[in-house]
This record gives sequence, C-alpha cells and structure tokens, in this order.
Amino acid sequence: MTLPWHDGEQEQFPGLPAWGAPTSRRPLRGLPASRLADVTADWAWGGADGSGIRVCVVDSGIDGSHPLVAPLEEAMTVQLEDGRAPRIVPSEPIDLAGHGTACAGIIRSIAPEAAISSMRVLTESITGTGRALLAGLEWAIESGFDVVNLSLSTTKPEFLPALHALADRAYFRRSVLVVSAHNMPVRSFPWSFASVISVASHDQADPLLHYYNPAPPVEFYARGLAVPVASPGGGQTRNSGNSFAAPHITGLCALILSKHRWLTPFQLRSVLFQTAHNVTHHGARHAPA
Repeated sequence: MTLPWHDGEQEQFPGLPAWGAPTSRRPLRGLPASRLADVTADWAWGGADGSGIRVCVVDSGIDGSHPLVAPLEEAMTVQLEDGRAPRIVPSEPIDLAGHGTACAGIIRSIAPEAAISSMRVLTESITGTGRALLAGLEWAIESGFDVVNLSLSTTKPEFLPALHALADRAYFRRSVLVVSAHNMPVRSFPWSFASVISVASHDQADPLLHYYNPAPPVEFYARGLAVPVASPGGGQTRNSGNSFAAPHITGLCALILSKHRWLTPFQLRSVLFQTAHNVTHHGARHAPA
C-alpha cells in the first residue's frame, strides 16, 4: 500500500476548485495516528468564542457596518504612490468588492468574540499589486495579530522571496497565516509555503468539519461550496471557492487560541491535525503488542 503522501499529483474534481475534495461523495483515506487522548474537539475549542484573539483579514476591505461582521477593531489600507514606498493609512470600513466582507462574516460566525481588523490590499475588481500585498501583510505581522486570513495569492515569482521571508517571520512571531489555495491548478504563493496553514475546499455543510490532507501542497480541507456569506450593504449570498474555506479554518484557529493561548503555530496546526475528521483514534483502538 502506498503512503498517502506518495500518491503523486492530486486529482482535480469537476465542480470543485482546484486542490479540493468531494468528501461527501468520496471519503478520504483514514489516517492512523498515535492520537493524544486529551486533544479532542471539545478540549480544543469546546466553550470557546474567540475572546482575546485578534484576527486580520488581508483582502478587499470589510463592510464594518454589516450586522454579520460588526464590530471591526481597525480598518487600514495600503497607499501606493509612484516612486515612494507603500504607506499604511487608516481607511473607511468599506468593501467595494465584497470578498473581504464574505471572509470576515465567516470568521465572525465561528468566533463571534474575536477582534477582527481589515487590511485592504485589493481593489473593487478583486485585483491588486504584489507591492500592496507585501506591505499589507508586513503590517499585519508587525502589528502582532494572532491570526491573519489571506484568501488570495500571486502567481508572480518575483514576489516569492519576499513573501517567503514574511511567512517565516510570522511563523516565528506566533502570527498564524491561514491561506487559501488557488482555485485553479496553477503555481502561486504564499499558500504553498510550509510555514503557513493552507486550505482548500470540501463539499460538506458543517462549518467546523475539517480534514487533514497528507498529500502536499494543501494541508487542510474546510467548507468551501455554497457557503452563506455576508455581502456589502447588509445582504447575504452563497459563494464557492477556496477563498471561503480558509476563513473557516481562521475562525477555528481563533477558537482554539482563545482557549489555549500558549499554543505556537506548530502546536496549533498539530491540534487541527488531531481534531481532523479523517484522523482515526489509532492508539485508542489498538493495544500495544
């Protein structure tokens, strides 16, 4: 039997964004593990609400007046001027694209008491520049956010070294970067970095249900199809994509950290692994020989 991390290139499934898995129709392979008996879902986040955890959504901005999102702790944006270094300036809590608002609403629905802030790096057409992304991400890391949601990526390799350096800086400063995989099977960054928690979609409705994927580059699956999300102006729509899977894991991270503040990024992803739906209680079922 081949090991799951030796399975080769991951299959792409019709109707799902790239790197996702149709878990409602094709169960994932069970992953035997010497599970730590105490690390259950109830231990990890039972009774938690995200209190005391600061989350930054680096995206298209957030509609701070939306009832499914409010209140916002802070709203900032990257100001770009020719010939000058990017500047981080306060921004109105608005979102002309709706993407960041959708992500923030998912996080709020899972971790209602987390302090959410907005760093706007994308335009109303959900596009942006590498300079803006680097500046906005650096600000989020230097500001000491516990969890940073990045439902975006770049395909431009010239930004790879700087993004890599920022991701490593975040990891060692206990600022957890949760990054969505690209919706197409293309090479992009920073979700493919080992120092971030990368997320693609499964097709089940439970917002707390997540799976571990031992076959790189994606590490976890979370809800990403027909997700009810907040839209600017107080509305709600249903959207699909890895962009909306990532904030489910971001919200879950906020819950876990609010209950276990001492966890490092390494320990946090270990808790996510231990509580993943497809990680079996190997040690509990088999006595030692």
